[in-house]
Amino acid sequence: MRTADVLRSAQPPLRRFWWPLLAGLGTAVSAIALLAASAWLITRSAEQPAVMYITAVVVAVRAFALGRGVFRYLERLSGHDAALGQLAGVRAALVRRIVPLAPDGLGGARRGALLSRLVDDVDELQNLPLRVVMPLAVAGLASVASVVFTAFLSPVAALALAACLIVAFALAVWIGGWAGARAERSIAPLRSRLTDALVDEFTGLDVLTAFDATDAAHARVRSADAALRRATVRRAGAQGLTSGAVSLLAGVASLATLLVAAPLLGQGGFTGPALAVVVLLPMAVFEVFGPVPLALASWRQVRTAAERIAETVPDGIPAGLPRDEPVATGHAPALGSGLHLRGVGARWPARPGSPSAEETGRLVDIDLDVAPGERVLVTGPSGAGKTTLAHVLVRFLDHTGSYRIGDTEVRELNGDDLRRTIGLCEQSPYLFDESLRQNLIFARDTATDDELWAVLQRVGLAKWARERGGLDADLGERGALVSGGQAQRIALARAVLAEFPVLVLDEPTAGVDPAASDALLLDLLGAIDGRRAVVLISHVEVPAGLVDREVRMEAGRLTQPNR
Repeated sequence: MRTADVLRSAQPPLRRFWWPLLAGLGTAVSAIALLAASAWLITRSAEQPAVMYITAVVVAVRAFALGRGVFRYLERLSGHDAALGQLAGVRAALVRRIVPLAPDGLGGARRGALLSRLVDDVDELQNLPLRVVMPLAVAGLASVASVVFTAFLSPVAALALAACLIVAFALAVWIGGWAGARAERSIAPLRSRLTDALVDEFTGLDVLTAFDATDAAHARVRSADAALRRATVRRAGAQGLTSGAVSLLAGVASLATLLVAAPLLGQGGFTGPALAVVVLLPMAVFEVFGPVPLALASWRQVRTAAERIAETVPDGIPAGLPRDEPVATGHAPALGSGLHLRGVGARWPARPGSPSAEETGRLVDIDLDVAPGERVLVTGPSGAGKTTLAHVLVRFLDHTGSYRIGDTEVRELNGDDLRRTIGLCEQSPYLFDESLRQNLIFARDTATDDELWAVLQRVGLAKWARERGGLDADLGERGALVSGGQAQRIALARAVLAEFPVLVLDEPTAGVDPAASDALLLDLLGAIDGRRAVVLISHVEVPAGLVDREVRMEAGRLTQPNR
């Protein structure tokens, strides 16, 4: 995905943005006109004219004062409505583009970095219309209008004002780029680094504590926080320096207009009130121009966020992932005679920074049959391709060769439909930060409490659930309050509720004490009725009698014949 496309998607269309722009311009014009009218009124009143000659300006001063507040309210209201409405569309579109990549197309992104890009960086995009386009457009239009107005009173004063505005803009660009650009570009990656460190520490706190590594994790968080703080301070310093330079030029502009316009006093109808307007007008113009340095700084931050989002979302589906799938029907394909793989090959999508990632765990010329109700054990060393096979079976990864469910080629099926027939229990099942009940009915929302207790009894969790407070027991963030074995049992309970005809168990004892792994396998496979086919993937031996046959994988190939 291109950075320009991300930025374009964040900017509301003109049909929704013209009113905020008009209201913003009304705010700026009212502020400038208020000072100009006040300067004229005060100076003209000193000449003690008849009240009838200044009544209209008195009314105008009140109107401009009220108008500034009204237009500012309308600007904020309509501007945020347009920006936040557009942001919701951007977030939804981004999720739609990421969903086809999940889970295997996002394997190279760390959770903290991905979270930062989907939340913080997307939130940063709202600053494009509000803090970049709006201030620059309003300041530009108001500055041009002020110069034109000044030209009617004094052309030389208008030239001096225009020159000061141009110099101020150039200084804002130069000082901001020199002093703050590097810090502004680094803030988003540093924020991602801090989020990554926090997520790693919170989600792995039990492991870190067990290995006495919490101090190292704390140090990583403190280091990331300190780096982000330094960058934020540098950015704030650069913004302050730029704003100070622009404020200084506001005084220079007033002095310059005074020097060039004062000699013209009394010539061609150029009066004292007109001189006051010409001299004081630059202060109001530069007040409107003041947000420009912040807008330029916001632009650099928004562009950095857009670049990071563009890096996360590729232009198309990477090689190795399913693409152009048929539309989901909502129906599970019939298992028929079972699963049939002939000459199947697959590999993981390329991951940045890991050139060999797509070669590790690839499949080469796999022939495998799984009959209905059959239990097949797939063994082999780490990296042999066992998990790759599991992900091919549930269509997370694309494949070459032929893979059929019954008589239907898998490529003719939508992945969501296929996964109604074949379920996967992964090494680290995802548990929601909800109650046990909510985690179970995720598989079948029509299940009654009696059915939930029955499935918990089958997977050996009924006694544990009662001791924890029943179905309302909290499982914690990502299942932090349950053990690895309990998490596998809960995942299996969900699979049993979903009634998959084929169930793939990928290393179900990976996070379990070796002494308890056999008991866990006995319980897990015992909870699955004999009508369902099971593909059990494990790098350790399993108790005798649990499976019908065993195949072994090495270097992506089946070394034992498919029987």
